[in-house]
Amino acid sequence: MLPTHASRLPEKMMPRHHASAYSNGYKHHLGAGGTFSISPHRFQPRSQPALRKRRQLLIRSGILPIVSLGLLSATEDFQLETVRYYDLTDVQGTARGWEREERILLCAPLRDAESHLPMFFSHLRNFTYPHHLIDLAFLVSDSKDRTLELLSDLLREQQANPDPKQPYGEISIIEKDFGQKVNQDVESRHGFAAQATRRKLMAQARNWLLSAALRPTHSWVYWRDVDVETAPVTILEDLMRHNKDVIVPSGEQPYDLNSWQESETALALADTLDEDAVIVEGYAEYATWRPHLAYLRDPYGDPDVEMDIDGVGGVSILSKAKVFRAGAHFPAFSFEKHAETEGFGKEMEQERVRRETEEKEWVERLKKIKEQFKDTSSQWEKDKADIQDLAMKEKEKTTLPPLVNKVQPQAPAEATNIKTVREKKE
Repeated sequence: MLPTHASRLPEKMMPRHHASAYSNGYKHHLGAGGTFSISPHRFQPRSQPALRKRRQLLIRSGILPIVSLGLLSATEDFQLETVRYYDLTDVQGTARGWEREERILLCAPLRDAESHLPMFFSHLRNFTYPHHLIDLAFLVSDSKDRTLELLSDLLREQQANPDPKQPYGEISIIEKDFGQKVNQDVESRHGFAAQATRRKLMAQARNWLLSAALRPTHSWVYWRDVDVETAPVTILEDLMRHNKDVIVPSGEQPYDLNSWQESETALALADTLDEDAVIVEGYAEYATWRPHLAYLRDPYGDPDVEMDIDGVGGVSILSKAKVFRAGAHFPAFSFEKHAETEGFGKEMEQERVRRETEEKEWVERLKKIKEQFKDTSSQWEKDKADIQDLAMKEKEKTTLPPLVNKVQPQAPAEATNIKTVREKKE
């Protein structure tokens, strides 16, 4: 049985550097010997007499069999409550996950996002995907404003909503600083000089958040930027029904330039750069001439049209959880001259090429097999004749020749006697 998901926020969330806060996000337990007590004397080495050690060992050795027998004899089908069984074949992700109650992990990295959080939570309230099937995970890093405090207040308000359809599933708030020094204003964030370092640190943040929040019960992972202004309330279902390993939507405005198709110019440019260089889009320093998804969007076209891309942006990404379980991540280094979400896209492109190569090899093997058995009727007759020949040979080996007794014929006794009598009479 899968564990039930419930979210409980502490009464008051405080920064981890606060004197009364600890790494688990909950208040320090003041009781002596409590679970969360980290008094220094508890971890100081203390020498024990040899006699005391032997006594403790004997007591523990005597208690252990009693406890073990009590546990095992309770019921025949006894199972420890701390052991849970998960079948990952049940969380592969399907096109209609809302009908199969597939869980989604919504990840949102936050940095100085206080001004964007009210808008972000308005989107959360309007999602049409069942809220109890969505787990929320936030990573707050290098923030100088009230992002953490406001996030805690909004989450508490969301979970206390009287509407039973509003509360979300499990909620995780993680704090981790990465030394990000670039300001969050538009000019600083999008300055060319800061892009390589900024993107690598953002990749670290995503990887930390994902590794801490992904559970065996998740079928999908949805990445969402906190500053998205407008988005369909059905965006999760809209992306999910395409049933792709990784899919991103096209924005209404050409702001996101990180979703693109590869070009020969960009490949040639990558060969000229250092191994630690990171190509970023939208800058004159790196003229790639790539077709961008944002510019290819037709506002009057079919919204379900799909297009293969090589790089993805992090504004809105829906991915099957099995992709990350298989080892995919956001490169925090130069991977084929790209990092973060675009490096993630490059990883997915390599995986796609590998799959296509394997499929091509299988097609060639099947083709050769079919060529060997083109005329199926004649082949069946040939196999039938071979089997019959083998059967006849086996039969001849196992059958013994018949026994023949050669006995000389003898005249009947009565005839001989009659002849003898006649001779005497004469």
